[in-house]
Order: sequence, then structure tokens, then C-alpha cells
Amino acid sequence: MTAADSPSFRHDPDCDLLLERLVDVPVELVWKAWTDPEHLKAWFVPRPWKTIECEIDLRPGGIFRTVMQDPDGTVYDDDTGGCYLEVQEPHRLVWTSALGPGYRPLPAADGDDGGLQFTAELTFEAVGQSTRYSVRAIHASPESAEAHEQMGFSGGWSTALDQLVEHMTGAAGRWTARLFATSAPCGRAS
Repeated sequence: MTAADSPSFRHDPDCDLLLERLVDVPVELVWKAWTDPEHLKAWFVPRPWKTIECEIDLRPGGIFRTVMQDPDGTVYDDDTGGCYLEVQEPHRLVWTSALGPGYRPLPAADGDDGGLQFTAELTFEAVGQSTRYSVRAIHASPESAEAHEQMGFSGGWSTALDQLVEHMTGAAGRWTARLFATSAPCGRAS
């Protein structure tokens, strides 16, 4: 299933941004990349930016928070974080920047666009030893979606996905034994 076909959200081409790709990483490792803070810090923002902190409470109502650093050393700390809405291991994550932990509504951030609040719907579908990776960034208005695209959604999220693949294929040897102990080793999909 792709993000555009999700049963939970009706796709709105004016307000939703999509990224869909088939990646040569097993679905269990894609899930681990999104749910283990140490893995997420290795790939979540396009280099030379860095994710220097990550807090994950992987349950509906739990916190999803990152702290980023730009190449000049400026730190961007969203001290309230976002909130998970759905967690369906290993196939679906939904989180929002509009709510904090415990579903507490957050005020819009400062900025010309009133803050970039959106809901991220991620689906991971196993296709052999690969994963159909789908992300939909759901916005309240076409203007918010356009602001997110202008900030670099397509290029940034695509680059971050390339970094996820690079990181997790390097990690595959370390995780294969744990994840596939009862089956043949998956190795790197070709």
C-alpha cells in the first residue's frame, strides 16, 4: 500500500506532499532506522546538517523529538517535539508536529507561514528483501504544503532516504543475525 492509498487519510493533492520509492533495505531495518534514536541520528537530515539529539517514545501519544545542527553550528531545538498518532510495527508510523506528547496541542511556531505544522504518514511494505517506502506529509492548506516544498521537502527527504539506505546497508551485517536468526541471512538486496 502506498501513502496515497492509505485507508486512514484521504489524499489531497493540494495539501499533501509524497515521496515513494523502492529501497534495497529489508522492512525490519527501515523500521529500526525510524524507531531507534541512534540510527535516526545517523541519517535523518541531509549532510552536512546533523541530528545531534533524538527522543522517541514509540507509542501513540509518545514523543518524537529531534535537535538539528546546521553546518555553522547553529542548533535547532524543538523542545516540545511532536507526537506519534499510530505505531504499527514494522509497517506504519504516523506522527504530527501539531501535537506534543500526550496529544497536547502545540501553538504554531514563529515564522512567516505561521509555523510548519504537518502530519507525517510513513508506510513500509516488504517487497522481497526490499521495502516500498512511502511518506506523505499532510498539511492544513496548500500554502503550508508549498512552504514545506520550498523548504526542500522533495530534495531533503529524498537525500535523507538515500542516507538511511547507506546507513542501514552498512548496519545490515550487524542486524541480520538478530532480525533473521531463523532464516537465511538477507544481506544486501541486489
